[in-house]
Amino acid sequence: MGDPKGFLKVHRVEEDERAIEERVRDWRELVVAATDEQVRAQASRCMDCGIPFCHQGCPLGNLIPEWNDLVYRGKLDEAVRRLLATNNFPEVTGRVCPAPCEASCVLNIREEPVTIKTVERTIADHAFAASAGAPGAPALRPEPAAHRTGKRVAVVGSGPAGLAAAQQLARAGHDVVLFERDDRVGGLLRYGIPDFKMEKGIIDARLAQMRAEGVEVRAGVAVGVDVTGDELLAKFDATVLALGSRTARDLPVPGRDLRGVHFAMEYLVQQNRRIAGDAVPAEVSIVASGKHVVVIGGGDTGSDCVGTAVRQGAASVTQLELMPKPALVRLPSNPWPEWPLILRTSSSQEEGADRDWAVSTRGFAGEDGRVVRLEATRVVLEAGKVRPIPGTELSLPCDLALLAMGFVGPERAGLVEQLGVALDARGNVRTDASGATSVPGVFAAGDASRGQSLVVWAIADGRRVAAGVDAWLRRAPIARAANG
Repeated sequence: MGDPKGFLKVHRVEEDERAIEERVRDWRELVVAATDEQVRAQASRCMDCGIPFCHQGCPLGNLIPEWNDLVYRGKLDEAVRRLLATNNFPEVTGRVCPAPCEASCVLNIREEPVTIKTVERTIADHAFAASAGAPGAPALRPEPAAHRTGKRVAVVGSGPAGLAAAQQLARAGHDVVLFERDDRVGGLLRYGIPDFKMEKGIIDARLAQMRAEGVEVRAGVAVGVDVTGDELLAKFDATVLALGSRTARDLPVPGRDLRGVHFAMEYLVQQNRRIAGDAVPAEVSIVASGKHVVVIGGGDTGSDCVGTAVRQGAASVTQLELMPKPALVRLPSNPWPEWPLILRTSSSQEEGADRDWAVSTRGFAGEDGRVVRLEATRVVLEAGKVRPIPGTELSLPCDLALLAMGFVGPERAGLVEQLGVALDARGNVRTDASGATSVPGVFAAGDASRGQSLVVWAIADGRRVAAGVDAWLRRAPIARAANG
């Protein structure tokens, strides 16, 4: 513990963000990095609790008190090593994680937790700067295995779970082939998260490290089409399905087939491709410029749509949420250290969205085959069920409707059906504690098995399943034969 009285002397101060009028004109990251002295002061607030509840909140089990102390003492290189011991991609979680560790921080009892996410990002950024030539910790130095096992592993999907699994398995000495059906690696890190939250150069830097560690990357390969499930089973000793949860929840209401009604990911992927330098054909282009945009869904994906629409020059942006407006403060039924179910306003929502809660979309009205209005009604939540309130109908101008209501599971057509893996009641791939599916030698990680979740959970899941694969591959031949 660096400063026993730090939490008494220093108040919580979060990172600054660029002014709204500036940041909505470009696609660069909106956070202004804190200075080293500011971060040291914030790290000094960590109490190094005897029972660190921040560990409970972090799915990765990050050694948070340890690297807080190291940052306070100015030992950033050592902090890098401690952070990388549990987290493959802190440069990602330091940008896009909602920081459940902070919610569990003991200082959050008085609503002033340590700025753990800021400290994490600072450590990660220091590591990247050092790797770029400045003196310091070689965070991106490849860590190839000293000995190869000769076992081949296919990792299907290059989102955070797939990347983490691939890197861990390569470092364990296995020959890993990472498949990605898109033209670039990264999954939704690449094409789902807007650049104003996370610029994509950090993915490319990590990918170069993984290649140097022995990971073979095959982008633009649709496994299940270009490579069949039978071929995977024949050519690889083990397979990890890190397919994500890519089946979006639809909205089966009148007018759903009108032009201008799209899934959120259709919209976000296009803009990320534009920023990457790709041309989007005019006949399929989805742009908010000059339009009245309605985003249906109040989560992170919906918020990303809001920020993107604002930057594209939308005439107006409205965000609708089916559930009631959250409380402003914790309720007695939601005590610390649980995740606080309170109203949050994202940076994108601050930029110009009209938000409304307890609203259910009844349908879309159109002219000449294109959406022009959204029809809805207000609802009330009773006994866990949503009930419409008579006489509360409303109508909104809508030239572009974006459906951001979450995802219902992995895509089943193709690889999942070819392999014949069992699914759970929610339609996710069923696994045991090691990540093993019902098919011997086939494992699943991330959203494909746990359902839609956070990036930090995906990384943790990738690491856990990689350990399960490694243990399975290292069994004696007779044990493996008995297992299938």
